[in-house]
Order: sequence, then structure tokens, then C-alpha cells
Amino acid sequence: MTAREGSLEAPTRHPIDWRNPDFFDTEKAFAEMERVFDICHGCRRCVSLCNAFPTLFDLVDEGKTGEIDGVDKQDYWKVVDQCYLCDVCYMTKCPYVPPHPWNLDFPHLMLRGKAIQFRQGTPTKFRDTTLASTDRNGTLAGIPVVVKVVNALNRSPGFRKVLEDRLGVHKDAWVPDFTSKQFRRTAAGSAQHPVRDGERTPGKVAVFSTCYVNYNEPGIGHDLLKVLDHNRIPYVLVEKEACCGMPKLELGDLEGVAELKARNIPKLAALARAGYAILAPIPSCGLMFKQEIPLMFPEDADVKAVQDAMFDPFEYLVARNKDGLLATDFKEGLGNVSYHVACHLRVQNVGQKTREMLSMVPDTSVHTVERCSGHAGTWGVKKEYHATAMKIGRPVFRQMAEHPAGETRWVASDCQLAGHHIAQGMQGKADGKLAHPITLLRTAYGLPD
Repeated sequence: MTAREGSLEAPTRHPIDWRNPDFFDTEKAFAEMERVFDICHGCRRCVSLCNAFPTLFDLVDEGKTGEIDGVDKQDYWKVVDQCYLCDVCYMTKCPYVPPHPWNLDFPHLMLRGKAIQFRQGTPTKFRDTTLASTDRNGTLAGIPVVVKVVNALNRSPGFRKVLEDRLGVHKDAWVPDFTSKQFRRTAAGSAQHPVRDGERTPGKVAVFSTCYVNYNEPGIGHDLLKVLDHNRIPYVLVEKEACCGMPKLELGDLEGVAELKARNIPKLAALARAGYAILAPIPSCGLMFKQEIPLMFPEDADVKAVQDAMFDPFEYLVARNKDGLLATDFKEGLGNVSYHVACHLRVQNVGQKTREMLSMVPDTSVHTVERCSGHAGTWGVKKEYHATAMKIGRPVFRQMAEHPAGETRWVASDCQLAGHHIAQGMQGKADGKLAHPITLLRTAYGLPD
């Protein structure tokens, strides 16, 4: 009997079997890739999402047979290299994901390939691990004497050319500034607000600040604390947090993810069990604790407790509104906002809570763009991928500049890295307009910056 075509059921995911030695067996991985790639070749629904699928289909079309059996298995690595684990194919496009009997999980198969590559070693391993060491980079670059030099060098065309030649970071790719005034060092303490639990929301919050907010744009974190304080929600910062592990996951460094999990989860689990909602203002970090770490450690009760307590900030605030506990005393309309839904927020399956929240602000028109920007963390800054990242983002750049209500006042994405990538691709049309949605909400409340 032929398996049914497609599925109407909600996608589910199997745990990542990364402790099984077979997971790292190249021949067994190739066999699964051949099976999955053959299904993808017969469907081709995901051709417009990223460069992994066009790469695969070109290999098939240019092969000897026009089918997957005509593709050299060593060329499978070319497909693996083009995937940056956005998960959009799995969550929004593929009709064959579990519980369909074909059991197709393209991103996690690519993760398996990346894990094999990482274990075997690649020519770019030093560059890749350097970029993924966010805590180390932020700590060193944020030293007061060093930070000005680092930021100046990153804006120097001559140095960027050297960086491209020596490290493989594209000379034209946007890279973030660092700060010596790190968020965790300068964050204001919480006022002693009474805890008001709602039906959907705990009444106290623990903020997982994330590497990017802590080391690069602390203003996002400060704005989140101001929004919480305005809503009379007491908060704490997660003690001695480490990187969430997403940069390591994207490399296939699963042991590195496990090491960071061991540092973060005990502290986060204690907060979860103490009744805190845990908020992560960067979607990739929230996704790690909601999905990837639970799939790597499915039997860990502490991981499950953290998963259940983890919220995107706007997911939490919209639920707070439904509990009747959100302040709606907005003082300033935001005008025309072009808002990009980050992939790692989209696949959390919480709905468009940022759009919903910003649309509550009077005199605000939110134009939503729901497509991958192409940045993908560190992937889009690498020399060999930056041009492709800009190509993938081209439709987003155009749509963000074309607000249906007129001139765009604000350009925003929940992923600030994607926001800067989009601003670069808009070629000056976003100058002075880029702001994180949390900053826009603080502005709408009329709170000082």
C-alpha cells in the first residue's frame, strides 16, 4: 500500500539520538540523506526557502541519471553546508514530517551531517569555533581599553579585508559593535512589586539576557526591564548565565552544547520551580531551551521544567494582557512599522505575538514580513556564504521597504542580527529606523531611553 501523500496533522519531532554511535557513522548518515533527498527531489516544495534545496536539486539535475542515485555521495556535504538550521522547511513547508510515515526531518538530518563534519574536522573549524565562542569574544572585546579598538577595526575597510583573508569573515558583512557597559553589569534592580500571578502567566520574571544583549546591544535588555517595571512585574537576572548553545549547535558541536547546558540548566530549573517565567529577548536562545536542548536531553526533568517556563517576551506580554494584567496606557503611536518575523521565533509555534502586541498601540500600522532574512547567526557573515545570505534576503529587503500605508517609520525584527542584515540589504532605506520591538514598546509606553 502506498503511503498517503502529505499530512494534515501537526508536526512532531523525535529526540535527537546524538548519544548513539550510529549517529556519527558517515555511511549510515549518507543512507538516510539519500532516502530524504530522494523525497525532497520528488517534491521540490522548499526550493524558495534557502540555498540547501537549490543546491540539492542542481546536483540531481546535473547528475548522470537525473535522480538521486546519480549524485556522488561526497557532494551531499555541499547540501549540508548550505543549511543553517532555521527549521522553516520542517515547520511550515514539508508535508512529510512526523507523524507522516516517511518521517522526514531535514534540519535535524543536516544537524547530523554538521556533527559528523565537526567531529572529523573541517578547514574552517578555527574560524567557525571562534565565531561561536560568544562569551569569550564578548568578554575580551568588552574590556574598556580594548572595546574602542575592536569597534574601530571592525569599521576599517583595510582591517576587514585582512579579516576576510585570514579568518574568512566577509569584508562587507555587517558585524556588531561590542560594549564595555555590559547589560548584566549595568542592569537596574527590580522594584519590590507584589507578585500577581495570572491564569496564563507567572507574576515574576527571570531574564536570560543572551550573549547578544549582554555584550553587543544592552539597550534592548534595559528596555525590557523598563517594560516589566512599567507593568509592575518583579524580575531577576539569571545568575551567571552562559551562552544558550545555539552557535555551537549550528556548527554541529553537540558536546559543546552539552557543556553549556550543564552550566545553564541547573540555575534555570531552580528559577522555573520557584515560579518564575523565564524570558529570553533573542528568539534563537528561547528556541534552544524550548526545543533543541529538550530534544537532545528528552529524559532530563530539569530541562523539561525550563522548557515549560520559557517565554518569548511578547508571548509573555500578550498572555499577560489576556490575564487582564498588562498596562495599555500607551503614550506614543509608532506610525508605520515594517516588522520581520524571525525564523527562530516563527518555528516556536506561538503565533505572531510581537505583531499582536505592537498592533495594540494606537496610531500604529504593522506591516508583517514572514520570510527568512538569510542572516542565520554566524552563517551570513562567512566569506563563502555572505553573497548567498544577501540573495536569500532580497525579497525581505524589498518588502520591508514597501509599507502599504506609506513611508516606513520603523524597521524591526525580533532577531536583532537579522534586523541589521535587513538594514544593510535595504541600502540606506532603513537609516535611523532600525529598532528592536522591545525598544518600540518602551517608546510606545513613553518611557525614557
